[in-house]
Amino acid sequence: MTTLVASDLDRTLIYSAAALGLTAPDAEAPRLLCVEVYESRPLSYLTETAAGLLAELARETLFVPTTTRTREQYRRIRLPVPTPGYAICANGGHLLVDGVADEEWNRSVRSRLDSECAPLAEVSAHLRTTADPAWLLKERVAEELFAYLVVDRAELPASWLKSTAAWADERGWTVSLQGRKVYAVPRPLTKSAAMREVARRAGADTALAAGDSLLDADLLLAADHAWRPGHGELAEEGWTAPGLTVLPERGVAAGEEILRRLLSAARGGRED
Repeated sequence: MTTLVASDLDRTLIYSAAALGLTAPDAEAPRLLCVEVYESRPLSYLTETAAGLLAELARETLFVPTTTRTREQYRRIRLPVPTPGYAICANGGHLLVDGVADEEWNRSVRSRLDSECAPLAEVSAHLRTTADPAWLLKERVAEELFAYLVVDRAELPASWLKSTAAWADERGWTVSLQGRKVYAVPRPLTKSAAMREVARRAGADTALAAGDSLLDADLLLAADHAWRPGHGELAEEGWTAPGLTVLPERGVAAGEEILRRLLSAARGGRED
């Protein structure tokens, strides 16, 4: 039997300093392991306990990192496990096999987007021209697949987000706010489609998943069982679904608990 574990990374397994959510006195804080450096500065962490759990999980299951990050952004992460046999990047647009992008998979994804959605150029232009410089910090296109804005969230008008989401929906795209980023993603570009492809190739019998954002919802729905933390977009929406366990933990403690639950489920529910 092969158990596939597809997990989101940012704010699910790994956390920036701002997202750690540490609540204990400093002297009682968990020891942290840095797993990402950006521009020579530490950026992302998990607890040392979580690192040990992840190592066990990767030994006992088919662990598949599943992220909206681009391939370049994903490759900055140094998880305490051997290079995964499969990794899903760009929200399902790229499938890495032993660290190398599967170009055939990417071509099949692009073909579907071309036939079912408005062009990326149209959507990114709309974001750029309707955004107000008063709250727009950066505008980016990721892997020529989707677009996102980095914004001053405190100044971002809810009315702009609502009207932009409605405009995009008519064109086959979804818009979501995650932290300081507003993502515009083609509706068929999903983590779940890539997860199903990995499951098919690997002959997996069971799929487990974890995630915190709206872009993870389809992944969680596609799994046999899934977990989400007590923070993030899904928590703010009160989102739930059959087969989903909602955890009360928030921040880096949630990442540790998610790994504990994934490992227990992979072992048939045993707590070792």
